[in-house]
Amino acid sequence: MSTHAFVKDVTWLDWDPNPSKPRFQVPDGAVDAHCHVFGPGNTFPFAPERKYTPCDASREQLFALRDFLGFKKNVVVQATCHGSDNSALLDVLKHSDDKARGVVTIKPDITEAELGRMHELGVRGVRFNYVKRLVDPQPDNYYREIIDKIRPLGWHLVLYFEPADLLEKWDFFTSLHIPLVIDHMGRPDVTKSVEGPEFDQFLRFMHENPNVISKVSCPDRITVMGAPHYADVVPFAKAIVEEFPLRVLWGTDWPHPNMRNEMPDDGILVDYVPSIATTQDLQEKLLVTNPNTLYWS
Repeated sequence: MSTHAFVKDVTWLDWDPNPSKPRFQVPDGAVDAHCHVFGPGNTFPFAPERKYTPCDASREQLFALRDFLGFKKNVVVQATCHGSDNSALLDVLKHSDDKARGVVTIKPDITEAELGRMHELGVRGVRFNYVKRLVDPQPDNYYREIIDKIRPLGWHLVLYFEPADLLEKWDFFTSLHIPLVIDHMGRPDVTKSVEGPEFDQFLRFMHENPNVISKVSCPDRITVMGAPHYADVVPFAKAIVEEFPLRVLWGTDWPHPNMRNEMPDDGILVDYVPSIATTQDLQEKLLVTNPNTLYWS
């Protein structure tokens, strides 16, 4: 246990401890397929190379939110503030009663034994982050070494990028031949047309690469109009859900790292789902079928 006292950033916004109860009842077996834990920092220290210091957000608090919102399971994604030390995430998996899976951050020198231990605990993917304000991306060969190590386990990659990054890394991403899960639709610019060339590039990426799955989460990060309806994000997410119903995932993104203006209400985020998945069939695929197939089958 660390004795280091971590002090959160002065501008840090804490997650909402009293979210509203969603009006939308998620289908039985629903999975929150994108969330995080932070520390607690005195138990699971934050990484020296981190670009932000958050508040604590523990596994107990994550599980309480899961139950409150009506979800059955979580997919926990390694937070960049923890770097490649996945201890906090693995602790969630150990205590989840098989109701959580994990996506880790690792380095090329990781051993097969450590990968095997992670797999046993429920890790099923590795995240590569290309958002430069959050991390310093590595050269392509660095990532290829990692892919070579995880491929035998049947894991997938989670990619976090923005539209300019997709254009820059197109050839690399399309050469990987491994399942790719894209965070938050590649963060489209919703002030531009849903029929414009930038979003069309993302749709083409999905059309031409059937190994690509998109998370249609985080309207709160992408919106200009804001809550509660996130109306400017809806056309983008709805287009992906309807065009690729078996290749979409959704998650709360709790505890919502690096929000700058306001902290979203997780209940309102759940109530946003029927605006992008407008039928029971689409909701079932988005929240139950797709995440359970990817992470628990």
